[in-house]
Amino acid sequence: MTHRTAIVAVLGLSLAAGTALAQSRGTVKIAYIDPLSGAFANVGDLGLKHYTFFADKLNAAGGVNGQKIEIVPLDNKVSPQESLIALKKAIDDGIRYITQGNSSGVALALTDAVEKHNARNKGKEILYINYAAVDPALTNDKCHYMHFRFDADADMKMQALTNYMSGRKEIKKVYLINQDYAFGKAVAAAANTMLKAKRPDVQVVGDELHPLGRVTDFSPYVAKIKAAGADSVITGNWGNDMSLLIKAAKDAGMELDWYTYYAGGLGSPTAIGQAGRDRVKQISEWHKNVPSPEMEALVAEYERRFNPPGATGTYNEYSFMRLKTAFEMVTRAMAEAKSNDPVKAAAKLSGMKHHTEFGEVQMRADNHQLLQPLYVSTMAAGLKYDIEKTGLGFRTDDRIEAKDTALPTTCKMNRIG
Repeated sequence: MTHRTAIVAVLGLSLAAGTALAQSRGTVKIAYIDPLSGAFANVGDLGLKHYTFFADKLNAAGGVNGQKIEIVPLDNKVSPQESLIALKKAIDDGIRYITQGNSSGVALALTDAVEKHNARNKGKEILYINYAAVDPALTNDKCHYMHFRFDADADMKMQALTNYMSGRKEIKKVYLINQDYAFGKAVAAAANTMLKAKRPDVQVVGDELHPLGRVTDFSPYVAKIKAAGADSVITGNWGNDMSLLIKAAKDAGMELDWYTYYAGGLGSPTAIGQAGRDRVKQISEWHKNVPSPEMEALVAEYERRFNPPGATGTYNEYSFMRLKTAFEMVTRAMAEAKSNDPVKAAAKLSGMKHHTEFGEVQMRADNHQLLQPLYVSTMAAGLKYDIEKTGLGFRTDDRIEAKDTALPTTCKMNRIG
């Protein structure tokens, strides 16, 4: 199903819901709780642009069930405490959908608060759209019925990365460096476990955690990596922590391979530059050189909108396929439920199969974790599309089918409604 077809389908379902719904007024508000100031403001702003883009397109097509979608930005400064304040504001304003992606520490605080709110406030439940917080606990021991994750979790991504690495016999010594919070620890734990199982001959020569968003000079960490004799690095770093880490390695003249979750994230390709050519790899649900005329047209539309003539600074890339999928599936669930009530939408979303430009995805009913294709890719020159005007883009090395990303779950959730 194309993006345009998905919008038309949602509109068609909305019209079929009946005259009363078609004539309803007001908006469905989605609180966007992510960093809009501080060290990760650029990442939060990027997600907000994506949501605004898709909301505007759906609203132009008539909205869903006769109502428009409004994205309400709430700055959480990537702080769990600030996030809980933002959640309370959203609740006080009658908002019943929230979305967040940056920081699993934030996500763990939010999901707990949402679950408690829902237990105490029947008829006023909140649905939590998680588009990027990937601590495995969120769809395992910390799962609940009104939380839906649209990004592959840290273990799913590491499984794909280490499967790919297992066939690269030149890898002998690996250094792990990650942010010191729930997600970074999950990446490190998965890397240690899976490398040992798949490549027991590989040495993990360093396992470093650093403060989240507080390191401005990574050269001391890079010196440790160099001294350890690593030929490869695995990192889940994102935002400035990703950009500054690889920039420090480039400045030190280090030549080694990088296995990352977010090398394609905002600002990182610019910081990496030509030093990343054929060296920097990522695991993601999509990149711009995965063939699709429909996605190419959508990406071009997005980038024209957010990079007007004369604009300066970092080029605003279209980055999140998963956010498109999340927006389409949530609004489709509303339309199929013939109601914008979150509980009724959740019932449709749980177990939903959805067609994207890159194949079928499915929201698991047992833990509300999306299964979608994943790609291992490498920064390279000479491709159809580059990133951030660097002359380098990502080239697919491996595609992992959606069904092959599934992992066992410990989730036990109680259905609502």
